[in-house]
Amino acid sequence: MQVKEPSFTGAARRAQIVDAALSVIAEQGYDRASYARIAERAQLSSTRLISYHFAGKADLISACAAQVIQRIGAWTGSAVHAEETAARALQAYITATVGFIDNNRSDMTALTRIVLAGALQYTTADDAAAAAPLEDLLRQGQESGEFRSFDPAVMAHAVQRSIDGLPFVLERAPETDCAAYGRELAELFELATRFDAPDAVSY
Repeated sequence: MQVKEPSFTGAARRAQIVDAALSVIAEQGYDRASYARIAERAQLSSTRLISYHFAGKADLISACAAQVIQRIGAWTGSAVHAEETAARALQAYITATVGFIDNNRSDMTALTRIVLAGALQYTTADDAAAAAPLEDLLRQGQESGEFRSFDPAVMAHAVQRSIDGLPFVLERAPETDCAAYGRELAELFELATRFDAPDAVSY
């Protein structure tokens, strides 16, 4: 039986449920994120309101992951596009993404738990598509003479995996200075990519 809600728009209700689900997953873990707990967090009168807006738990979890990923992309993309050089854009990519993780720890914890639970359908094609903008940025830097010769795919994955590890660091050491963490990573990859890097290797 479906429940109709004349007093609440569908988009707003879906967003409310997604936010509640992310909070429950972050605090209690993926396996404990039942409809009952999510409905309680969202202050819903019935779990049927979740079923009304989502085809099942997989649909809800997919929406949760998509929301976080889209927010990361928008935040980081805005920072990158504000820069005029590839080197500064790479620095912005790293520091902005680290900053997002720092300022959205609960959502990032939820996303990490979703991934570790195997609840997110993420293929090799998805991974390649996610890395493509960063690879393009690195190629642009090589073409402009800012970056040395290296394999953009390898460097892009090295950058991304270094950032992806931050949520695990914060689980273990929540007092971590993320601004310093971001600066350190940015400097590391500046040294790794710049044209005059010591002992640069040509491919």
